[in-house]
Amino acid sequence: MLIAQITDIHLGFEPDNPAEFNRKRLDQALGCLIGGPNRPDILLATGDLVDRGDVDSYRRLANAFSQCPFPVYPCMGNHDDRASFSAIFPHIPVVDGFVQYVVPLDGLRLIVIDTLEPDRHGGAFCDIRAAWLRARLEEAPATPTIIVMHHPPVEVGIAWMNTHPEEPWVQRFAAAIAGHAQVEALICGHLHRAIVAPWKGTTIAICPSTAPQVSLDLSPIDPEAPDNRPMIIADPPAFAIHRWGEHGLVSHFETADEHVMLAKFDSGMQPLVRALIGERPV
Repeated sequence: MLIAQITDIHLGFEPDNPAEFNRKRLDQALGCLIGGPNRPDILLATGDLVDRGDVDSYRRLANAFSQCPFPVYPCMGNHDDRASFSAIFPHIPVVDGFVQYVVPLDGLRLIVIDTLEPDRHGGAFCDIRAAWLRARLEEAPATPTIIVMHHPPVEVGIAWMNTHPEEPWVQRFAAAIAGHAQVEALICGHLHRAIVAPWKGTTIAICPSTAPQVSLDLSPIDPEAPDNRPMIIADPPAFAIHRWGEHGLVSHFETADEHVMLAKFDSGMQPLVRALIGERPV
């Protein structure tokens, strides 16, 4: 099973431009998924779907998703607005005021959770959401489960985007999944970079964005002393392909730009392919 992921679309960053840069980048990524060799079974859109939380941007997002020949499952990010989102995506469940739901697949469950708190850039996860998540995990303790969310609950070293491990929402989320060995992985966005990290006995896979990426700078930052470091960079739009199989989840990250072919599978490469495959046990 192939599970594609896009994240941090930020549609509507240029609200008066119907051909905005972020829409072009989104279409570029979707084009790779739809027309490329790895067409997924489903697509996850992990938050910051739009930039200003407005209904018109969600309407244009729905238009972009309408070209997908596979189901799309979105979640909330800190730039999103639940009411505006639900006005355009009324089929996505809202429970106790939060966009949270379960996607049952063949031998796998996806649990989509809501880490949005209005007017806060970082994540949030209250007692109501935690109780809902615990209940969903208790329903199927033997079924492998992936939790889908916008904010990663891990410190990654990019100082101005970091999540502190002692933030209350992180502690609350960690307690909600503690003891549930079926949680195979967390699939996240928010950081506009490809990052993989171990966390609390599971693995966090963070997808790069379709919108411009965050610069990789792991040095400390002083909020009182601007140092002209790059923060947002014009790297290509990107996406993830998560391959679920009998040995678990394997995550691949890809850019949606042109890839110059240096070799192809022809008769000249055939001996190498035969040899490599021949080394594997039957």
